[in-house]
Amino acid sequence: MARISDETRARNEEAIRAAMDRLLRGELPPGGKCDLKALAAEAGVTRTGFYPKKNRDGTERSGPYQHLAEEFERRLTALREAGTVPDPRAAQIERLKAANTDLKRRLDDRDAEIEELTEFRQLALSRIAAQHLEIERLREELARRPEAQGPLGVVRQLTTGNRTAPHGSCS
Repeated sequence: MARISDETRARNEEAIRAAMDRLLRGELPPGGKCDLKALAAEAGVTRTGFYPKKNRDGTERSGPYQHLAEEFERRLTALREAGTVPDPRAAQIERLKAANTDLKRRLDDRDAEIEELTEFRQLALSRIAAQHLEIERLREELARRPEAQGPLGVVRQLTTGNRTAPHGSCS
């Protein structure tokens, strides 16, 4: 691969810095993101220049524009930490992730509440059924007993008629 001249490298670095500023201001190409791929496309350079290279002996050397890629990532991280996201899609994704997390939490809370209410309903139905059986048993026992069994064996039915309160003050 042919080496580029210092003049071409300087022009490319200038184009990369200009593209970096545009992307970090939020001026993204249609369908593009705020990433190295968009930076390379905007600057008109290949993406491979942003990554380390290997020499023939297997040792690594930095790519011609790797320092600019690192600067871009640093600036992008600083913007994100400051609460500014130049990529509207990334901001939307973060909002949707937060909303999804909140909805999952609310769903878990509702599931727990439904389970608790279902258990309470089952317990209440069991108690009502037991009370009904006890009432039926007492009615049967009342029907079997004669009225004249003595003072302790007499069961009286309560009247449901209108009763008046006693006269006078309660105090």
